[in-house]
Amino acid sequence: MQADMKFNQCVQPQALENSDNKVWKWHIQDPASQRLTWNKPPKSVLVVKKIQDASLLQPFKELCVFLTEQKNMIVYVESKVLADTAIAGDESFGAVIQKFCTFREDLDDISNRVDFIICLGGDGTLLYASSLFQESVPPVMAFHLGSLGFLTPFKFDTYQSQVTQIIEGNTAIILRSRLRVRVVKKGIIMTNGDSEGSRKSMQYQVLNEVVVDRGPSSYLSNVDLFLDGHLITTVQGDGVIVSTPTGSTAYAVAAGASMIHPNVPAIMITPICPHSLSFRPIVVPAGVELKIMLSRDARNTAWVSFDGRKRQEICHGDSITITTSCFPVPSICFRDPVNDWFESLSQCLHWNVRKKQNYLSSEEEEF
Repeated sequence: MQADMKFNQCVQPQALENSDNKVWKWHIQDPASQRLTWNKPPKSVLVVKKIQDASLLQPFKELCVFLTEQKNMIVYVESKVLADTAIAGDESFGAVIQKFCTFREDLDDISNRVDFIICLGGDGTLLYASSLFQESVPPVMAFHLGSLGFLTPFKFDTYQSQVTQIIEGNTAIILRSRLRVRVVKKGIIMTNGDSEGSRKSMQYQVLNEVVVDRGPSSYLSNVDLFLDGHLITTVQGDGVIVSTPTGSTAYAVAAGASMIHPNVPAIMITPICPHSLSFRPIVVPAGVELKIMLSRDARNTAWVSFDGRKRQEICHGDSITITTSCFPVPSICFRDPVNDWFESLSQCLHWNVRKKQNYLSSEEEEF
């Protein structure tokens, strides 16, 4: 049974009455004040662990023992995590394993069973946890146990007090927007020797970015980019990145884009090595519909991936439609959305770090 939760966030117009007319006053809540509160205590938690990482075995076991024995939580774990011999073969951990609820990716739906998520790993672990939920995502608490950790603000040293605080509620949260991506592929069906067109549609929820590239071909990619049904440009180069603000600090920033705070409602379009000096990254409003198709005169096909997964070929007649998803990822903050983000910029990307100039005395200034 899933616990009720609410995110204290609003952007609402209020009509103020007077004798003559209505005066509209917009109230926009400070994003830094977004809080997660529970209407009733959470009962179940999904623990997502990076696969085949020996360094995470001990933290995983400690956390699960704490959740099951001290917090009396129902713990969900992916079946392939328990297939690890270092876990399955640990007799002292066997009693805890018996209490687990297991599931399989793409086969079992746990969307209505989990109250919140705990990630053990790096940024990729959080991206994977996001992909498990194609609609509403439970709040995510991410521990920094990977290589970069831009999206994982919590340290595992004090996990007991931090997890307890989450269970008790009233913690800062940031709603990370996702992209809703629909891929329509034009196929061919043979009927009595005659060819007949068909269409196969697939949908994805993407937290970081959609990447369209030239794949193994030596030719430039050549794709048309539409915005709300209007052709705005043709991308010729190595490809194009369509990213969320969360993804702006991933592949997009490496390709020369700006870094955008996750609270900004936007979609970023960043070319990859464009064959044009004037093609610069642009930011468009959240909610617009982008469509990418292979250009008619393209010399080769293109390839697309979603948060680095589900990579597939795009041919003539196929289309990729992208817009802002209605289902963001609620990420639990260590402090608050603003401080956590700038802390990640400083610690992970070393943003604006340089050796400082020496102070000049009054005598030196004369020279």
